[in-house]
Parts: sequence; C-alpha cells; structure tokens
Amino acid sequence: MNYPHPIVAREGWPFLAVTVAAALALMWIAGVWWSVPFWLAALFVLQFFRDPPRSIPGGERTVVSPADGRIVAIESARDPYLERDATKVSVFMNVFNVHSNRAPVDGEVRQVWYHAGSFFNAALDKASLENERNALWMKAGTGDDVTCVQVAGLIARRILCYVRAGDKLARGDRFGFIRFGSRVDVYLPVSARVKAALGDKVQGGSSILAVL
Repeated sequence: MNYPHPIVAREGWPFLAVTVAAALALMWIAGVWWSVPFWLAALFVLQFFRDPPRSIPGGERTVVSPADGRIVAIESARDPYLERDATKVSVFMNVFNVHSNRAPVDGEVRQVWYHAGSFFNAALDKASLENERNALWMKAGTGDDVTCVQVAGLIARRILCYVRAGDKLARGDRFGFIRFGSRVDVYLPVSARVKAALGDKVQGGSSILAVL
C-alpha cells in the first residue's frame, strides 16, 4: 500500500487543476488582479492536499497516529464495532492539517464498516457515534485488535477508504483520506500503554500514540 506520489495527494489533483485553470483563464481574459482570488484558492488547495512522506518509527508493537492533528480524547470507552472495552484515542484534524489517513499498526484488515450519519463538529464526543464514519478492524501482527475509525466533520462531506477485508498494511501505510476537517478515533486494547497526551499535536505515521 505504498503511496507513489507524495507531496500532493492524488485526491487533490482535480481541485488543483480546476483552480489553476480558472486563474490562468481569468488572468488571460481580465488581467492579473482579477485572477488573484483564484490563485489564492489554488494555494489553499495545494496546502490542504499536501501529502509529504513520513519516517515511520518503532516496531510491531508500536501504534502510530493515523492522522495529523491534535489529540482531543484519551479515555476508557466501549468499542462499538468489536463490542469490547477499549482505550479510545481521538485525533482532530482542522483544514490546515494533512488529511491523508495512515494505518496505525502492522496487520491485516479483517473488516470494514461504513455508516452514513450527521455532520456535527468533529471535535465533539458525539461525532464518534453520530457522524458519517468508516471503520477498519485491524488484526495486528501481535494478535491485538485495533479499530481505526474515520469520522466526517462539520465541513467534511467525503470519506475515502481504499482498503478492504484481507488487505495487509504496514503501520504508516496510506489507506484513505477525508476532505476538509474531520477526526480519526483509534480503539486500542485496554492493555495498551498510551504514550500520547491530551492536547498533543501529532503527525500521521510518525507520531507514536501507544505501545501494544
């Protein structure tokens, strides 16, 4: 699942092409000043869809962040997908974060669930259970179960997931993307040792969340 085109995510190329084409056309027809808003839009698209390569730390027991953003929850919770007690770690992404989603552990995707839902602010706790979301059940190489949930936000309207049951991922592998601000929840075994702290800023694939 290695991603061959870092720097700009493939999801961003259509948006970038449209905004650059519009800027060039308006610059040709009406002049430079009229095209400025479209060049600014192109710059926003470029920064939003950036997808830089990452150095992946640790070993098979390491859990890395599935997304860039800020840790907004570390709590005991009930995993609603595997129906077990778990530790939930939530990462909130704003529109200025990289929005590629990466596998938190080495392992096999056992099941994928998609749920339509609402679009509450992704920073709110109720977003985990009420918003549109896509969940992966991963069986780690250590034998532990890890659930990784992409959650749409207030502005986000598109969750993209490129894996299915049976796919094998290495931690840090790119598996999906969420457009325009969202959240990713990770449900870990209660025995996992969480290394991140509430409020920490993390990077997908390169920040350690926990050790199994």
